[in-house]
Amino acid sequence: MVPNGWKQTTLDKVLTIGGGKDYKHLEEGSIPVYGSGGYMLSVSDYLYDGESVCIGRKGTIDKPIFLKGKFWTVDTLFYTHSFKDSEPYYIYQFFQTVPWRRLNEASGVPSLSKSIINKVKINLPPLPEQLKIAKILSTWDKAISTTECLIDNSKQQKKALMQQLLTGKKRLLDDSGKAFEGEWEEVKLSNVAEVVMGSSPKSASYNDNSEGLPLIQGNADIKNRKSVPRTYTSEVTKKCRIGDILLSVRAPVGTVAKSEHNACIGRGISAISAKKHHVQEYLYQWLLWFEPRWEKYSQGSTFEAVNSNDIKSLHLAIPEHSEQVKIASALSNADQEIELLEQQLADLKQEKKALMQQLLTGKRRVIVDEKEVA
Repeated sequence: MVPNGWKQTTLDKVLTIGGGKDYKHLEEGSIPVYGSGGYMLSVSDYLYDGESVCIGRKGTIDKPIFLKGKFWTVDTLFYTHSFKDSEPYYIYQFFQTVPWRRLNEASGVPSLSKSIINKVKINLPPLPEQLKIAKILSTWDKAISTTECLIDNSKQQKKALMQQLLTGKKRLLDDSGKAFEGEWEEVKLSNVAEVVMGSSPKSASYNDNSEGLPLIQGNADIKNRKSVPRTYTSEVTKKCRIGDILLSVRAPVGTVAKSEHNACIGRGISAISAKKHHVQEYLYQWLLWFEPRWEKYSQGSTFEAVNSNDIKSLHLAIPEHSEQVKIASALSNADQEIELLEQQLADLKQEKKALMQQLLTGKRRVIVDEKEVA
């Protein structure tokens, strides 16, 4: 049903689709080049100058991009121009609601054509109402963008803090207010932690009846650095406990998480727990810091898995117990700040999604005053 005062039309009636071009003949410059995956590089000339809503022709076809000013697009990304009775930023919001993947025309790499896009139906309010809706939704977009920047900055700050604290370049203060002193001990991981290598049970034991224990097989059972097992197993081979560190031992090797389950672990996972007089959270943070270094640890070879000896023989520097506690606390606090921001981001996105559902369908109408119409 078309809301009162709106009109139903198709995209070809309100905009023109332009195709991207090769940029390789251009010199390096300040004009951004975009493909379906986003920004690529900057060149010396532009394909279009103005506001545009871009959508992937090939590859990533469900991530609209809003651009303004001078830009260039390659042939994997359509751009739009010559808008008729339509506000570009409103069209950008509408593009985010279109199920583009359902319009995919290819059996291999996802693809869209101009003809398919042109046929997409849109319920279009009068231009003043479009402008008001676009302005409202842009407030959420700015809040989302700001929060994303805060998350990126917080992650970079934490990365820098890990580099300082886990190498001893920066020493924290003890309970008396003095900086920790003393040499750190060089140890193997097996000296300070128990390492249990997973072993996959027979598939016949898998069940969804909560029979036995949850099964953590590999990366597919980990989300946001926490265990999220998909099934149970009645045959229990190797176990992990709540709070154990989970380490992926098959490609991608080295991914670190925490177990939130007493579970059975398959061959794609090892479970690590600190020995007495050592701090579990310190080891977790150290393994997070070491995560991108697995490739270097393998001496440049291409590998699909690591074994028990590879993990147990990892060399690390360990301060005395109280300093481990302080370092772990500082890095854990940084993680909690990031998690809080990520939750705020998820909330903002959900709020915006609900608002779009109301505003872009006319279920909720905005009030346009005379000044806005003028």
